[in-house]
Amino acid sequence: MAEPFSVQVTVRGYETDVQGHLHQSVYLQYAEHARWSVLQRAGIRQADLLAKDVGPVALETTIRYQRELLAGEETEVTCSFKWSEGKTFRIEQVIRKTDGTVAAEVTGVGGLMDLKERRLVADPGGYLRGLAADPQLLGL
Repeated sequence: MAEPFSVQVTVRGYETDVQGHLHQSVYLQYAEHARWSVLQRAGIRQADLLAKDVGPVALETTIRYQRELLAGEETEVTCSFKWSEGKTFRIEQVIRKTDGTVAAEVTGVGGLMDLKERRLVADPGGYLRGLAADPQLLGL
């Protein structure tokens, strides 16, 4: 099995809380950054989705914090999609320090919404496969 897609992110000082740890909400931003990065690398830009009147939606997100991150630390944020037959898909992400220590695991359930109908697209994987230049990056 191929390694999941990943991006590098440096923890910035203004992203930390009063204890000097990465603020809890920023983990979600790092995960979101990795998701948009893999879509873009696969050949799907946000503008492409909007032009088709569709957009990804988060339906559920769970964060398991394991180790703190501090300002200046380098991280790797992974992103892999798990497709099913239905209207939703799973997203599995890991935020790691450069020494391999897992700082957090982010899992979620998402969908692809038809922005005019305000309903989930029946086959989000198939839809994105049709738009992607490199669908393998999305696990398709």
